[in-house]
Amino acid sequence: MEKKQRELEIRTGCDRGLCHAAVGRQDRQLNTYDWLADVPGNAETTDLVEVQFKHTRKGYYHNVNNLPLKKGDIVAVEANPGHDIGVVTLTGRLVELQVKKANLKSSDDIKRIYRLARQMDMDKYREAKAREHETMIESREIAKRLGLQMKIGDVEYQGDGQKAIFYYIADERVDFRQLIKDLAAAFHVRIEMKQIGARQEAGRIGGTGPCGRELCCATWMKNFVSVSTSAARFQDISLNPQKLAGMCAKLKCCLNYEVDDYVEAGHRLPNSDIVLQTLDSDYFLFKRDILAGQLTYSTDKRMAANLETISAERAKEIIEMNKRGEKPESLHTEEHVREQREKAPVDLLAGDSITRFDKSKKKKKKKQQSAEGSRQSEDALQQNQEEQHSRNNEERPRNNEERHHRHKRNRPRNEENN
Repeated sequence: MEKKQRELEIRTGCDRGLCHAAVGRQDRQLNTYDWLADVPGNAETTDLVEVQFKHTRKGYYHNVNNLPLKKGDIVAVEANPGHDIGVVTLTGRLVELQVKKANLKSSDDIKRIYRLARQMDMDKYREAKAREHETMIESREIAKRLGLQMKIGDVEYQGDGQKAIFYYIADERVDFRQLIKDLAAAFHVRIEMKQIGARQEAGRIGGTGPCGRELCCATWMKNFVSVSTSAARFQDISLNPQKLAGMCAKLKCCLNYEVDDYVEAGHRLPNSDIVLQTLDSDYFLFKRDILAGQLTYSTDKRMAANLETISAERAKEIIEMNKRGEKPESLHTEEHVREQREKAPVDLLAGDSITRFDKSKKKKKKKQQSAEGSRQSEDALQQNQEEQHSRNNEERPRNNEERHHRHKRNRPRNEENN
């Protein structure tokens, strides 16, 4: 239980919010997978041990006291002066290969492991680490006051607090002799200056790339290879500085990941300057899909017109035919044209008239018009009947009055005759 508590205390401190499991950066970035860890007697084959410190700094030490060390143990190692605190990251045969890779030829470069870290060592270690941020801010003010064209990117204290390493960035050579004197007087420790590049600074700061993942230089990359714009040209990537630059304002390291495959695949494609001649017209290369081996040609050299996509093999066949003075009918083979015709969609309504529904609409309109006409005629007839009936009703009282007057006029005559 005490051992687990000691490991957790040293592995915390992921202050950039990028480590989900609360494991420090020193256990992730330069970690080497020990694929011989389960081999019996692997740790006893050599006394060399790989110890890792803050960020990208690690060293190799002799286990002269034959301590039972394994990956994850916190140890106190020899330093100049005093001692330093680090984490064991590799033991066994693979350490010898790592030493050869680091070119440590002199035995003086390999120091000793003193002991497993004690509680007193851990207290000094935490106290020294707590001063790093404040020291970095103050050292920047001192460098600015001296007018030095440099930027102090990080500060790392030794485990016992007797020494501090200042990592700085500068485009030109800097005379920091006076700076070292001022820093030593301000912090009362031994000063060591180390120059780093923009990529190393991005790896120490960390961050998230445009791919959505944590930066490669902050996780697994151990060394940096120069990146040129030719890598983007081989992959047909637009030479846009904003898209090609990473968090460090330099070309992205991932441009080199697939460039070898693109170069190899590009050798299988014909030259982009060759013009394909057919009976119809000449075709110029418009774009190409390198990995798929597909080429797109246009009849216009400056713009996309009548685009045709063919394979690299077909393009080479047409080039050989043009060299012999022959011109094919089209860029595609006859079999391809026949297959395209067979695969062409069939228009089920090709034989039908466009106005096939117009007659029924006219009939419907005629029926509606005749129905409306009959309704109008019936309404007119009914209206005429009503008007005739009203006229008859008006004429009846007039006829009755006339008859009454006639009867009166005829009445005295009849009486006189009697």
